[in-house]
Amino acid sequence: MASGFVLCADDFALTDGVSRSILALIEAGKLSAAGAMTNRRHWQTFAADFGALAERADLGLHLNLTCAAPLGSMPRLAPGGEFPALRDLARAAATSSVARREIAAEIARQLDAFEDKLGRAPDYLDGHQHVHVLPGVRRAVLEAVMRRYPAGRVYLRDPADSAVAIRTRGVAVGKALTIAALALGFRRAALRRGIPVNRGFSGVAPFDPGRDFTADLQRFLLKPGPAHLVMCHPGFIDDELARLDPVVATRPVEHAALAAFVPSELAMVRFAQLR
Repeated sequence: MASGFVLCADDFALTDGVSRSILALIEAGKLSAAGAMTNRRHWQTFAADFGALAERADLGLHLNLTCAAPLGSMPRLAPGGEFPALRDLARAAATSSVARREIAAEIARQLDAFEDKLGRAPDYLDGHQHVHVLPGVRRAVLEAVMRRYPAGRVYLRDPADSAVAIRTRGVAVGKALTIAALALGFRRAALRRGIPVNRGFSGVAPFDPGRDFTADLQRFLLKPGPAHLVMCHPGFIDDELARLDPVVATRPVEHAALAAFVPSELAMVRFAQLR
């Protein structure tokens, strides 16, 4: 039986508005984890503010391989200096050893950027668009965590849950099942290497601004796993956001719902409190 859940915001440093939203929610005690995109220029601006909240939330690397520019040269994957779309990344990672070497190098650069600014390891690692579980990417993620950090120090997000739990929640069911299928075997591979993972995952959303996100938050807590994690995507809209990401209109909706959110049963906690 779950004793609590981690409420995790993705995409810190994507834009100014997204970053300010996440900082405000952590400061208000409305999030217990947040992941940063260290390849984005806003990481340089907001990293100190982010790091100052280490006592309030888990601070992680939100590995980014599909949005904007990499931190180093990737002639196979990003010949024009911009990351490929998710479908192209998945294809290249699965078929090209050159692409896999470039991915491993970029993972190291993004981890370095996190550590350089915060002076410590991330609490966890996950992926923008769940890229960290893609075949051809997951092995590089697992090896990087094993090589760089003591066993158990950094946890990984498993974006899968049971079909029964996903259908019970009734939110973006097809999308959540697809992500769960994509992540098949990821948890087992991580645990075999001594890397902790969450057990239970929700927060997959249709990104429809007309939905009642407060109600969806309560649905995300139905049938929780014993170490449950709920992802979310709050933000304030700014001029840059629409150019970078398809998720725009729902971000302020999520911010407002999270700012007022009081879980009805489970307590919001950090991951270490669930282990």
